[in-house]
Amino acid sequence: MFPLTVARIGSPNISRYFSRRTARLAWRAPYRIKGMRYLLVGFCLSWIAGIATAQGVPRAKDGHPDLTGVWNPDGKFAGDFVKALKPGDKISLLASAAKIMKDRKKTNDPANRCLPMGVPRLSTYPQKFVQTRAEIIILDEGDIHTFRIIYLEGRQHPAEVNPTWYGDSIGRWDGDTLVVDTTGFNDRTWLDAAGHPHTEQLHVTERYKRPDADTLLREVTVEDPGAYAKPFTLEGSFKLVPNGEIRERYCYTSPVDK
Repeated sequence: MFPLTVARIGSPNISRYFSRRTARLAWRAPYRIKGMRYLLVGFCLSWIAGIATAQGVPRAKDGHPDLTGVWNPDGKFAGDFVKALKPGDKISLLASAAKIMKDRKKTNDPANRCLPMGVPRLSTYPQKFVQTRAEIIILDEGDIHTFRIIYLEGRQHPAEVNPTWYGDSIGRWDGDTLVVDTTGFNDRTWLDAAGHPHTEQLHVTERYKRPDADTLLREVTVEDPGAYAKPFTLEGSFKLVPNGEIRERYCYTSPVDK
């Protein structure tokens, strides 16, 4: 068997096979090298673009993204929250909350009576963020032209809190994402323009991220065991208004007040 195997390996047919295969590999080699070059160039361009984007985001003295500026919301938090839901999520009302929502009329919306909108609802008007090391102040052009403070110095929620329209907000940085935890709400606001209700058990977690200089992303998780069977998450965004300022605006309940 051994001489036969040697003879077969050394046969002209085998030699021709390896010659043809070597020629094909040699023919393909330049294209493979060229493909690798394109892949390497694409990787480098993506890497450079990522660095450029990161460098384009202003940084505060403590190294965190600086959210200071006037930001125009996309409107998702101004309407029915069903339209702002994170893909795959849903709002599961308890029976008692569903009845409250069904009985509500647009004219009874607290926002139409010059009362605060609360959190996480927004108007369609810009907001101004003022960021310091200790806190972020959000000034509203809309709503009732009011403000909100997010404390950053590591404090905790008070053991006993007097329920308010905007609750008690504390923030922390998770990498480049600002995480805001808010509790201590009263139950007098509507979560959205559609009339979704809430109780004083409302707990709102917001995540703000600035992926580039002109964009601010906002993700909001709403938890209220007194009104909803499970938490749900909303998504929206803002666009920077370069060199912008919020304007004076006031709320009126009748044409006589204009």
